[in-house]
Amino acid sequence: MTETQIFEPDGRAIRYVDEGEGPVALVLIPEPGLERDALGVVGHYLAEEAGFRVVRISTPAVSELPGDGEGLSERVSAIAGVLDHLGLDHTWIGGHGFGGTVARAFAAEQTGRVNGVLLLGVQDEQIDLPPAIPVLIIQGTDDDVTPPANGERLHATARDRASVTGIPGAGHLFPLTHPIQTAVVIEEYLDWD
Repeated sequence: MTETQIFEPDGRAIRYVDEGEGPVALVLIPEPGLERDALGVVGHYLAEEAGFRVVRISTPAVSELPGDGEGLSERVSAIAGVLDHLGLDHTWIGGHGFGGTVARAFAAEQTGRVNGVLLLGVQDEQIDLPPAIPVLIIQGTDDDVTPPANGERLHATARDRASVTGIPGAGHLFPLTHPIQTAVVIEEYLDWD
């Protein structure tokens, strides 16, 4: 696996891994509490086997954030800072669970930088998907934390540009328990050209 790097804007330490050199850039944000290499196998497969550039960003814990502790806008700012640091103007962005919620908030605030959104388990949050941006939703069929119904509801708001795929028999931690299957779904979706 590629070594973790640290970006330190305003004295905050934001850990990230930048792997691969492909023409398609994909940012992955793990579920908080699973930070380290939660999406490591998925990211490594997409970088090494599928030929994408994959940036995995661990956003700060709430205790490390300034202000009111809400954290979502601070996390979006942290992601934008890392992308600026790496010189990435356009990317797919996605995440697992709350990481996907951060990705949705980033896409809503920074629409001009987003080529598409990738959600691994959808939280039931009221964050509209930006118009005209493709969305891939992957759900574990046995996920009781971010149940498939959440993904179906989000899909219903953007049927013309959103796709839903289930990982049969998988729970909420499917990116860890079924990493290659998850990565292959992403690879096949993004490799349309």
